[in-house]
Amino acid sequence: MKTQQPTTNELRILQVLWDTGPASVKAVHEKLGQEKDTGYTTTLKTMQIMTEKGLLSRDTSQRKHIYRAEVSREQAQRQTLGKMVNNLFQGSTSKLVIGALDNKPLSKDELDEIKAYLEQFE
Repeated sequence: MKTQQPTTNELRILQVLWDTGPASVKAVHEKLGQEKDTGYTTTLKTMQIMTEKGLLSRDTSQRKHIYRAEVSREQAQRQTLGKMVNNLFQGSTSKLVIGALDNKPLSKDELDEIKAYLEQFE
């Protein structure tokens, strides 16, 4: 089954699982609650939907169900960036990069990292 693109709330859940590894709904909910007040049943329902969509898998062998991300951070980034390039930047990667660079000031380290990365394309 091909996974669907995650919504903003689904990305928040994936972020927790990418950072912490497999976890229960309670653990994910507690971590999300540090940023934004969300109801437990909302977290549970969202994670159930994400399982149906193929974004998460669920281990039901224990009393406490453990959820695992089935899409990597890199896959989600590529998918989201591809959609952004097509929908917001008329298919132009350079417009996306310029827009991102104009969005907020860069640190010297970030600028050096970008320069080093671009050198491989010259």
